[in-house]
Amino acid sequence: MKHVILGAGPAGVIAAETIRKHAPRDTITVVGDEPEAPYSRMAIPYLLIGNITEAGTHLRHHANHFAQQRIEVMRGLRAASVNTQAQTVRLSDGRVVPYDRLLVATGSRPAAPPIPGIKSAGVHPCWTLADARAIMALAKPGARVVQMGAGFIGCIIMEALATRGVQLSVVELGDRMVPRMMGPTAGGMIKNWCERKGVKVYTGARVEAIESAAGAAPGASKPTAEEPGWLAKVAALLGFGDAPAAQPLPSPSAGGGLSVRLSNGQTLQADLVISATGVKPNVDFLQGCGVDIKTGILTDARMATNVPHIYAAGDCAEAFDQASGTHVVSAIQPNAADEARIAALNMVGQAATLQRVPQINVLDTLGLISTSFGQWQGVPGGEQVELTDRAADRHLSLQFSGDRLVGCNSIGWTDHVGVMRGLVEGEVSLGPWKQTLMKDPTKLMEAYLGRAQGAATHALVKP
Repeated sequence: MKHVILGAGPAGVIAAETIRKHAPRDTITVVGDEPEAPYSRMAIPYLLIGNITEAGTHLRHHANHFAQQRIEVMRGLRAASVNTQAQTVRLSDGRVVPYDRLLVATGSRPAAPPIPGIKSAGVHPCWTLADARAIMALAKPGARVVQMGAGFIGCIIMEALATRGVQLSVVELGDRMVPRMMGPTAGGMIKNWCERKGVKVYTGARVEAIESAAGAAPGASKPTAEEPGWLAKVAALLGFGDAPAAQPLPSPSAGGGLSVRLSNGQTLQADLVISATGVKPNVDFLQGCGVDIKTGILTDARMATNVPHIYAAGDCAEAFDQASGTHVVSAIQPNAADEARIAALNMVGQAATLQRVPQINVLDTLGLISTSFGQWQGVPGGEQVELTDRAADRHLSLQFSGDRLVGCNSIGWTDHVGVMRGLVEGEVSLGPWKQTLMKDPTKLMEAYLGRAQGAATHALVKP
């Protein structure tokens, strides 16, 4: 049997290795759209900080790993279309690859906002190793950096940039930081923390235009022949040729850099602009082939699509969460790994189902730990309790449905992270402990010990 896997990220690699383990004679081809060895995007911030080299981002560190596993990895190619009747994939170079089982694990891609000047030189997403190289070339100590977006991914990038010693400004359209992960109180506290750490944060604002600091039209800030040495300098910084003598970054007064105009009337000067305004599933090549797509590729609990022999996993999949009865796009690596394993087992004929798609985020923002579990916004008719200690940078928000904890936010409250996850994911009936938590939400450990064992025993005997 021939398995074709589109996507060489964590989901694609885990699926390929799972297939090989259970189907030693099958043919496996992995198609990746970058020229790099398969790597983890989640490692890029550590590369920016300098904690690892590019090799440290690689998912497998033995040079011959995939060859030894008899997994063919095709680099620098992407799927152009899928013919579900002929069971073939047409690649970007025109080649047509047949499949018996197809896994779409193409992940997501940056959602570029429609801003004049967004394609100017000096404006980059932070999504690929190529992006990271360009950012490291410009994000030198003292460089003026404007980052668009303060969501989960944006805050991780911000952490890495701050470590590099840049002058950092963050612009977030929402009324708080990480608005899709944190409520108003928590998001506001993270903003205050960042500002105390020297980051300028503009919430409730958007970038309206990016121009050259000299006032040129958007997009006109690209290097020209009148800028001798610029291209050679960047090439050297990227590792091509000898590095030139260190020179200060251009300043607005010298006619260099970028001007970033905000909706609040302010203009920020920048040597580098990073776009971190969100991502969207990379599924355009499937349009018209019959695969059901909503936000992502709709799958059942087996990670199978509506089209026979086609599966999906990772950021591009809108997986069925049996616990809630809804489809969920969950762009976090642990979920991608689980989905890939389930898909791969079904591709080789071993029945397996995904029980739930955990909604989990744990974020370290310049040393402030925040968490978000489950339905942190609350549910209709549910109850909630909050405890906030601004002086200590601590916040706890618990959301209930009946006597079950269905979601929570925390800031600076690291002792109970595992307990919060256990209560939410275990759907533990708290009984009288719910009222205890409504009076004192810090009693989470006591509630867990008091009720979790009983819930686990009940689950074992439940029909």
